[in-house]
Amino acid sequence: MFGWFKRKPETETRSSGTGYTAQMMAARSDYIAGTSGLAELTSTVQSCVSLWEGGLSVADVEGTDLLTKRALALAGRALALRGEAVFVIEETGLLPCSDWDMTTRFSKPTAYRVGIPDAGGGTTRTVLAAEVLHFRCGADLSMPYVGQSPLRRSGLTAGLLHNVETALAEVYRDAPIGSSVVPFPESPETDMGAIARAFRGYRGKVQVRESVNVTAAGGPSPQTDWKPQSVSPDIQGAMPKEALDAARGGVLMAFGVLPGLASSATTGPLVREAQRHLAQWALQPLAEAMAEECADKLGAAITLDVMRPLQAFDAGGRARAVAGVIQALALAKEAGVDPSQAMKLVDWEGQNGN
Repeated sequence: MFGWFKRKPETETRSSGTGYTAQMMAARSDYIAGTSGLAELTSTVQSCVSLWEGGLSVADVEGTDLLTKRALALAGRALALRGEAVFVIEETGLLPCSDWDMTTRFSKPTAYRVGIPDAGGGTTRTVLAAEVLHFRCGADLSMPYVGQSPLRRSGLTAGLLHNVETALAEVYRDAPIGSSVVPFPESPETDMGAIARAFRGYRGKVQVRESVNVTAAGGPSPQTDWKPQSVSPDIQGAMPKEALDAARGGVLMAFGVLPGLASSATTGPLVREAQRHLAQWALQPLAEAMAEECADKLGAAITLDVMRPLQAFDAGGRARAVAGVIQALALAKEAGVDPSQAMKLVDWEGQNGN
């Protein structure tokens, strides 16, 4: 009878927790949290970021001219601090993006809305996924299209490092370090003020106060009452050095850097081992993932190698191995044995033998 009257449906449709809106909100949350880590401004994190930036910038690139040294350096810094880096592919080169969001299908990006920075104000563009190089590391299984920085993945350690360094900075800024209190017999306030002003300087200032131990009838105070008392805070019980070293070591390991590299007692062999560890377990897998992304978008076989430029290998061990192989081949030739059969026994054939 009335056209506007409709029966309420029996089932009410609502958005699920795994719907598109929820996934985009979670992705945006992870993006924001990844760009504002608590420990980003500490020297430890910046040292690790510099190692990532420098290590990737000197990588050997084969198969494309788009991955320049500057682009690789920008990618390394963005991956270290943000966990991902996005570049728009242009004929003139790669355009770095300062901000982006995406749409996905079957966990794969299909389109991007990117913000390209400019001196007079950034511009926004909408591009397809095939026009974008999206490098990421530390992606979660629930959102494989969003990268996570090492600080995001080790938030507890990063927070500890931030809090310890902040606490120490506040102590050195506000605490009366080097100051002392000197007891003084009863005197007019103007005299004590004049004496106190005679000690120049904010830090280490001697504060003059009346004595609390004076004999009757206005006699002189005992000599023990003239001993100055320091008011410098004693923070050794909180063990800030141990906590700071542990937090620094945890952050260094999150970036793939051995904590021994930051030790004052580090020797040459340990530096080389730390360099090899960083290149083999952090930078080279990242470089291969970047090369795979470039090969997929550019349609050519592309390789990135950070091991050779960083000399992240045991040169002496390689020299001894080459000498041993040459000697073994010579002995096999003299004995009339096929060297390829011997190489198979030690798995030195094909890719493993390179």
